[in-house]
Amino acid sequence: MIASSELILNPDGSVYHLNLKPENIANDIIFVGDPDRVEKITQFFDSIEFSIQKREFKTQTGIFKGKRLTVLSTGIGPDNIDIVLNELDALVNIDLQTRQPKEQLTALNIIRIGTSGSIQADIPIDSFVLSQYGIGLDNMLRSYIIDAVTHTDIENAFIEQTNWDVNKGRPYAITCSETLEKRIESNKMFKGITATIGGFYGPQGRVLRLPIQDSKLNSKMDHFEFNGNRITNLEMETTAIYGLSALLGHNALSLNAIIANRASGTFSEDPNKAVDKLIAYTLDKLAE
Repeated sequence: MIASSELILNPDGSVYHLNLKPENIANDIIFVGDPDRVEKITQFFDSIEFSIQKREFKTQTGIFKGKRLTVLSTGIGPDNIDIVLNELDALVNIDLQTRQPKEQLTALNIIRIGTSGSIQADIPIDSFVLSQYGIGLDNMLRSYIIDAVTHTDIENAFIEQTNWDVNKGRPYAITCSETLEKRIESNKMFKGITATIGGFYGPQGRVLRLPIQDSKLNSKMDHFEFNGNRITNLEMETTAIYGLSALLGHNALSLNAIIANRASGTFSEDPNKAVDKLIAYTLDKLAE
């Protein structure tokens, strides 16, 4: 039995942070970062059966072209992903009455629709990136036993090629769900490795008033290569999603609309339009 201090439930029986009960979510779930982006997706639904928000976690479940979908905002960063993935898994794989894991486990399909900055000059603003791999520079997943799902060869190559300072922790590399990749991919997508970073300013090489540990890290990542794969973009959630999903038995895929190009120093003139196009593309793929 899982103690109440470990799996915290609200008085109505919902999970603590998300305020959800098992019947409130679909098997196919779209993650967004911004709560305001939830309705940018569900506005296309035929109907909405459930809606709730607690803190930055907003959830709506409804029907799109006959398919039941959930859209959930995670907020920013791998720490929030730790909350969201564990509580979603509890909804489907733990009996909340007995506090016992279920014998028959459910695999959720989780697709992140996000925004990101490209670090490659040939991946232009307003394009789409599908993350075949994530490499996490944030340490969150290392609180778990992860050797069965990580790619040590990619991690070692990254450490060597970027002269990574291990005082910042060992990077972890995780692959996407092959099932979801095949379901969503097309020639409209760039593919590669997404670097997940636990901060927006110094950790991503931005300098305002504070000096950073490695001012050349971004250029090193630009040139990183492993078996023909390169780092395409930087963001703050993908590898955490891939890692926890792999450990818990769920399928995960991360898609990003590129709204900035760090190599050229450019930013999208209409980032909302780029995101809207990625939303429409993803919904149509899920409904097929």
